[in-house]
Amino acid sequence: MGKAASALILAVVLLLALGIVVLASTSSVRGAASFDDPGYFLKRQAGWVAIALLAGVLLSRFDYHLWQRFAVPLTAVALLFLVMVLIPGIGTRIGGARRWIRMGPFSLQPSEFAKYAMIVAVAAWMTHVGRRAALLREGLLYPIGIVGAFAGLTILEPDFGTTLLTGVVGMAIMFAGGTRLSHLVVTGALGMSAFLVAIMQDDVRMGRVLAFLMPEKYPVTAYHLAQSKVAFIRGGLFGVGLGNSLQKQFYLPEAHTDFIFAIIGEELGLIVTLLVVVLYGVILYSGIWISMHAADAFGRLLGFGVTMMVSLQAAINIGVVTGCLPTKGLPLPLISYGGSSLLVSVACVATLLNIAHHGAAGGDTHTRIIRDHAHRF
Repeated sequence: MGKAASALILAVVLLLALGIVVLASTSSVRGAASFDDPGYFLKRQAGWVAIALLAGVLLSRFDYHLWQRFAVPLTAVALLFLVMVLIPGIGTRIGGARRWIRMGPFSLQPSEFAKYAMIVAVAAWMTHVGRRAALLREGLLYPIGIVGAFAGLTILEPDFGTTLLTGVVGMAIMFAGGTRLSHLVVTGALGMSAFLVAIMQDDVRMGRVLAFLMPEKYPVTAYHLAQSKVAFIRGGLFGVGLGNSLQKQFYLPEAHTDFIFAIIGEELGLIVTLLVVVLYGVILYSGIWISMHAADAFGRLLGFGVTMMVSLQAAINIGVVTGCLPTKGLPLPLISYGGSSLLVSVACVATLLNIAHHGAAGGDTHTRIIRDHAHRF
């Protein structure tokens, strides 16, 4: 196993371990108040971690080339679930959004799995068109249609954060696959304009933007961000100690999900929060290295896509919690509470490990090996 793959595994294991430790502290108050069980969320998350690790081990041994064959049915199933979540009686509405499908004692969030399916679909298409990616139809219209289908259904939930993430990652794969930059710039500008119009038509999201820009004028809407900043201020360099958070006492909503990074800062301090950022940096660097040294074009695009998905989601979450971005409902990968997000994040890492396993030399009869300057680093 290469150094990049080993570093990737180490970073993921450390983030998972930190997530369990912090969740044990962060979720105890809410668990006791809502379910009369301080360990309610911890036990459920521990179960999801076990399932995710098992799935990750299996997926790391699953030949990534098969995803190229299954791209069409995978896309169809993912889009079907995105449609199903919008149907009353099937999709569950929580907090004004219809993002979950209830399956017995568990809830499935289709948009999380749709992110992975979108990466596979766009990577497979860009590999299929090859050098024709510079053409308008093959390189822009068809793949942007795939991305638009996923993003359009996601924004209807509504889930603006995942929509933005899906669009950015999809276009990044297109760029890596050979789509002309001029085509992407124009398309990106049009897409962002439509995205901003959708925000302006949504009072809740527009309120979050205004609260981000002028928190003193909208103190109620900016409450999350204000309490998050208080958590970091209280934590200082070394933190107030594990389990001693004040903000988790219902001062900071969603402390065990979207804003868990703030509790890390409060309880464990600046040093540990910087360590978390470094670990995500290791995932980014390792993923890029693995994708650059992939044996074939599909492996390169798939590896790049899953790397950008995990890294950008982490960057957006950290940006939101620290007040650098408007509030969005994106969990912190591998750390925040939530089974669907955890499974998909581990699946992305497992895919990278399988790509690394094949290596630049191929080692099978179905890999169309590429040779360029990336393999000489």
